[in-house]
Amino acid sequence: MLYRYCYRYMRNEEDAMDAAQDTLIKVLRKLSTYDPKWRFSTWMLRIARNTCIDRLRHRQRWRSTEPTEFVDPSPSPQELTSRAQRSHRLTTAMDSLPPLYREVLQLYHFEHLKYREIADLLDVPLGTVMNRIFRARQRLRATYEILHRTEEDACPAT
Repeated sequence: MLYRYCYRYMRNEEDAMDAAQDTLIKVLRKLSTYDPKWRFSTWMLRIARNTCIDRLRHRQRWRSTEPTEFVDPSPSPQELTSRAQRSHRLTTAMDSLPPLYREVLQLYHFEHLKYREIADLLDVPLGTVMNRIFRARQRLRATYEILHRTEEDACPAT
């Protein structure tokens, strides 16, 4: 779960592994500050989030990287192409979202955190999390549809 969260945040396997390792070291060092009234995973993901943010800031200062393209293997070349197009479209649409919208979608849909856990992790009210997820879905849907129509216009069916 920790590596997956870092990978979605960092979008690079090596950086995600480094961030996950740094997070585990920080968790071990700060274990005495953990409050058992909160879920351990929420506490750990908050540390991971801060670690990823720090690493991204550092990376932006020192180098730029190309975004990683995700490809889902499939038996048929046609299905592979279709899945790759949808994946690229979704990644592009997700990348176009403001960071606070992208983050709540990742936490909710990919990390399967509950609204309350996301609110605790981000240190914002529950209503703010609900609102951000709602607006993020709207923006994601609109951007995805625009990208889809643009692709259809560029490559009309024969």
